[in-house]
Amino acid sequence: MIPLLITGTDTEVGKTLLTTALIAYWQQYCDPAQLGVMKLMQAGEGDGELYQQLFDFAQPAETLVPLKFQTPIAPPLAAEREGRSLDLTPVWQTYQQLTQTYTQVIVEGVGGLGSPMTHELTVADIGAMWRMMAVLVVPIRLGAVGQAVANVALARQVKLPLRGLVLNCPEPLTPEQQADWAPIELLMKLTHLPVLGTLPYLNEGDRYNRASLAQAAAHLDLAYLGIPTPRISLVSS
Repeated sequence: MIPLLITGTDTEVGKTLLTTALIAYWQQYCDPAQLGVMKLMQAGEGDGELYQQLFDFAQPAETLVPLKFQTPIAPPLAAEREGRSLDLTPVWQTYQQLTQTYTQVIVEGVGGLGSPMTHELTVADIGAMWRMMAVLVVPIRLGAVGQAVANVALARQVKLPLRGLVLNCPEPLTPEQQADWAPIELLMKLTHLPVLGTLPYLNEGDRYNRASLAQAAAHLDLAYLGIPTPRISLVSS
C-alpha cells in the first residue's frame, strides 16, 4: 500500500486524533504486526509519547519519532535555538525502513501542509518527494472551507496526491453548526475531493481510550483509504 500521510489545514486541527483512531482501528480489527507508524518530527512533548502510552507496537520505539527537538516551535527554528542542524537523513531512513517492513505505514505530519520542515521544504514538499498519499483533516469551525481550499491548492501545486478530506468536530456541535461551518457539498465542489467522513467529538477520556478511538475511525470511509474493514458493522445506531 502507498504510505498514508495524515496532514491538516493547520496545527491543532485533529491530525493526532485521526492518526490514533486509525491505529486503534487497525490494531483491533486488522493484523497489528503489519502496521508501521511514525511522526515526521516532533518539537516539544507530544505525539510520540501519546503513541507509546496508548499502543503496543511491533516496531522499535525509536522509529515512532525519528527526530525530536525540545522547543515547541517550528522545527527549523527549534533546531537553531538548540544549536543543532536539521538533518532529514534519520527521518528518511526510518521512513524507508518502515515502508520496506510493514504492509501499511501511517505518517503523521507537522502542523499544516505549508508548515516548514526545513528552511527550504514544507510538509507538502516532503509528502510529494517521498511519494505518500495524503488525507487532509479539516476542523469544523468558521473558516474551514477557505483553509481547506488553500491547503488543497498547495498539495496540487507540489503534486502531492490527496485521497480526500476528513472533518473533525473539535467540540460538541449541532448538525446545523456542522452544516453551516463545513458544508460537505460545498467542500467537495471547491476542492474536487471526497469527504471521507466526520470524526465525532470525543471528550478527553475517550481520546485516550482505544475502543472509543477505533469506533471513531469506523465513521470514516476506511476502504477508500485502503484499510481493511470487517464484515460486521462497527458504528452503533
